[in-house]
Amino acid sequence: MKRFKAIAAASVLSTAVLALSACGEDTASNETDGGETRTFKISHVTQESHVWHQTALKFGEELEALSDGRMNVDIYPASQLGQEKDMVQQLETGSLDFGFLTNGYMSTRQDSLNAWFMPFTFKNLEEAAALRKSAAAKQMLEELSSQGLLGLDFAFAGNRHILLKDGHVQSPDDLKGKKVRIIGSPAIQEFWEKTGAGPTAMPLPEVYTSLQTGVIDGIDIDLDALATEKYYENAENLTLTNHMTFPTVIVMSQQVYDSLSPEDQKIVKEAISKAVDWGVEEAIAREQKNLEELKKIGVKVEELKDPSSFEAITKEVTDKYSSQSEVIKSFLEEAKK
Repeated sequence: MKRFKAIAAASVLSTAVLALSACGEDTASNETDGGETRTFKISHVTQESHVWHQTALKFGEELEALSDGRMNVDIYPASQLGQEKDMVQQLETGSLDFGFLTNGYMSTRQDSLNAWFMPFTFKNLEEAAALRKSAAAKQMLEELSSQGLLGLDFAFAGNRHILLKDGHVQSPDDLKGKKVRIIGSPAIQEFWEKTGAGPTAMPLPEVYTSLQTGVIDGIDIDLDALATEKYYENAENLTLTNHMTFPTVIVMSQQVYDSLSPEDQKIVKEAISKAVDWGVEEAIAREQKNLEELKKIGVKVEELKDPSSFEAITKEVTDKYSSQSEVIKSFLEEAKK
């Protein structure tokens, strides 16, 4: 990853750094004949091998190319800058420029984002990704402005499946009494409670050990995270359910965005769009690749043969949330087209 290389003299740089520190501004910037130069900070929760990190890298490449090298990125993966609540605070103050935030966390801050977690809405990742540019999805991004965030796009890790230490899942009965790690989201929590399982929200870094020690019996997981985080080392029974999808909400600090020239704002948006287009295709390609690799490793894979066994639960959840939010209602209607 290329970093910004100063052109000005060392004494000028020192003065600039001191000035930035006094203002509480963490983004490196300087003036050159070609305009302002910046190194933006990006943070997310996943490992460097994860598709979200690779999408962030692609964004850096596109940004550098479109800006003729004036704008670059530093990426802080695996919660290096804190948990997501900390990242949002940093984005609000402008000390962090971009966040690839899980829709799970963000749905606790904005109700309409629960739309992505309506059960059994998408049969595969392609169907989910197609809704990224829907009117309802764009409305979700616009609503983030109330939090001092500029919603830019949605990228994907994959659809959600169920990994258990013991047994597979063919109906809600197979989940009763199971302690299952979930993402802490209202809609996800409600779905899992209705299955009869004991849903347990916990940060990603705690999941591996919790499976290993028996604190939890299984996890709600996408294939990319399963492969990159190696949870299969402690639980080997994977049921392909496609019961939900799992986006990242890509946001920028509104404060930082407003500080850019109109030309640079346009470059940022174009670079994000190109990177996410690439990332979505990469995530779709990884679905099959990850599944094949997991089977080779020895993970015991079954498919959910009859999704209708979850039909009653699905209806309860979708009816409730669509009645509470016009955005969710619109999103589900678009998904059915």
